[in-house]
This record gives sequence, C-alpha cells and structure tokens, in this order.
Amino acid sequence: MHIAVNGWFYDQVSTGSGQYLRHLLKNLPAVAPELKISLILPSHIPTPSDQAINIVSTSDFRLPPKAMGRLAKVIFEQRTFPRLAREIEADIAHVPYWGTPLSCPVRLVTTMLDVIPLLYPVYNQGLLTNAYTSLVSAAARGSNHILTISETAKIDIEEQLGIADQDISVTYLAPDERFHPRIGAENDEAVRAKYNLPEQFVLYLGGFDWRKQVNTLMLAYTYVGEADGDAFPLVLAGREPPYHDKLFPDLREYSRRLNIDDYIRWIGYVDEADKPSLFRLADVFVFPSLYEGFGLMALEAMAAGTPVVTSDAIVFEEILEDAAYIVNNAREMAGAIIALLIQEPLRDAMINQGLALASNYTWRKTAQETAAVYEMVMRQ
Repeated sequence: MHIAVNGWFYDQVSTGSGQYLRHLLKNLPAVAPELKISLILPSHIPTPSDQAINIVSTSDFRLPPKAMGRLAKVIFEQRTFPRLAREIEADIAHVPYWGTPLSCPVRLVTTMLDVIPLLYPVYNQGLLTNAYTSLVSAAARGSNHILTISETAKIDIEEQLGIADQDISVTYLAPDERFHPRIGAENDEAVRAKYNLPEQFVLYLGGFDWRKQVNTLMLAYTYVGEADGDAFPLVLAGREPPYHDKLFPDLREYSRRLNIDDYIRWIGYVDEADKPSLFRLADVFVFPSLYEGFGLMALEAMAAGTPVVTSDAIVFEEILEDAAYIVNNAREMAGAIIALLIQEPLRDAMINQGLALASNYTWRKTAQETAAVYEMVMRQ
C-alpha cells in the first residue's frame, strides 16, 4: 500500500500539525514496514536526509510562503498535492491537518485536530479566513475517512460538519520520549541560564490568543502573588503577538491593571529542544485554555514529572482524567497552584499520577491505529 502524505507543515516543528506529521513519519515505518510512504513537500522546505521514507519535492513555488501569502498554501493543498499523489500512483492521500482538497483522484484521509474556527467566530474573521474555512469544511466531507485526536474533537466534527460517527476515528497523541524526568536533565541548568529563569516558578507555555485564557491565570495570580508571588513568580513562555485585538488581548496591559507585574517573567519564544528542560525546571505547569483538540502540552509536562493545573475544558477531563488538578475559575486555580507548591504529599501524588497517565500514550500506538485506518479505507 502506497501512502502520499501532505508535508506542508513539515518544517513547522513548534506547531501541533508539524509535530503530529513528524511523529507519524517517524513511527509508521516501524509499525507498518509494508507501507510505502511518500512525503510530498513544497519546494521551500529543504529535503530531509534522515527520513526512512520517499521524498517528493515540487517546484511549483519559487517564492517562500510568506511572500506569496495564503495563496501558496491553497494551491499546494488543492492542486499540487492531489496531482502528485496521482502521478506517483499512491493508493491513499493523507492530509495530516485541516487542509483537504475539494477533489482528489485517489482515496483521501484527513486528520482534523480541531474545528476551532467553527466553534469560536473570533478565529474566523475576515473574508479570506472565512472563505478558507468554508472551503476546507466542504472538502473535508468528501474524505474517505477522518482522523482526529480526541473524542471531544470527534463530537465537534460530527456536530459542526455533519460527518457520520463511523467515518471518524480517534487516534490520541502522545508525549515524545524526551519529555522524561531524567532524559536530557543534564541540560536543565543551561536552559535555566539561557532564559534567565528563577530557581522556583510556576509556568505557562503556549499561545496568547483569546482561547488560551492566560488572563484567567493572571487573575489567579492576584491571589497567588499575595501568598507566594515573590518565591514563585509566574513565567509566561511563548511568542507574543505583534498586535492586539479581540483575538490577541493586551495581556501586558492587563497585568499592569492587576498590579502583578512584579510576579511575572516574560521569556518569549522557547526553542523546541528546550521545552523538556523548561517543564522539568517548573514547580507547577498551568494550562488555562478554554478549548483544545487534545491538550498535548499538559501531557508533556506530566511526562516530565511536573504537576499540572488546567481549566475544566471537556477534553482535559477526557485525556488527563484525575492526574491533573482541574479547576473551574481563577480563584480555584489559585488554590490549586498554592496547594501544589506547599503541600508536599499532594504534589508527590499528582506527579506520580501524571507520570503513570503519560506512559499510557505513545506515538507508536498512534501510528498503529493510523495504519489500521489506511487498511480499512483500502477495503472499503
């Protein structure tokens, strides 16, 4: 069986789509050696030399994607990828993100990590964004099968796109092996120095868009700060937006209004290689997001041996179960943070539960279940 895989996000290792793609490509040859896998790359991505798969690079684009805007991505998704999948005689074309072609000459599998633009209109503003969402929504319905990453996301896909239950399979994500309490720990102090991290701290790592609800964590720190803010400052890690609007609130201004600037450290973008150390160094990881397709960041923190506090988003109850401290509001979040900082037995119990839970998720299992979907699609 020959699988053609859309590689648009291959070089975007800090994105969920990029990580998903790379982990699949790494594990599929090991669990299903009978598969022939061809990664179709746009020409702006250098051809990787360490992949045990076939690489097909297109010369359709002479300008980098940023120069061509969204048009390059749409052309690659709608024209180039399906054409090349046919030319290399693939049996199945797999688009590992929500960028499905309207027409595909071979069987089509699409992975949809979430349908956030349909759930929250603030993520679907502007004519171009709205048009693209409409395009890929219509195209996804033509897939032979949909993969997604949680039962929560599956229900949303069913409700928002009207796709039948039997046409959607859930394949969970997993923390990489490098997120481990000891593997690579010799680099931790170098990472501490690189980002000028304090000896003890509470960590948030992620985006600063509206859905992430970092403002709730800041509000929680008005309580934490009074109790332990000097000893345990809040480290906010991630690339800040270049502008502010409804989608990207001005969180620095909000911090000043709450009078918690003295307790906050903004460290900016964190290199992917440094994330395991960052998690290990943190005393508590807080993930206040309103909605996630899976919530991998929280599971990675658990795998690194760090206790986790999250919002009561439904997916966290599904994926993290009782291994995370799940809270309903800023006051409860503050109480959970303080409890994990000062109550050693509770902290140890949460760490052990998190480590046990994280070990249940593996990329090998994800790849096995993906290969099983390929087999099912071929039999249909």
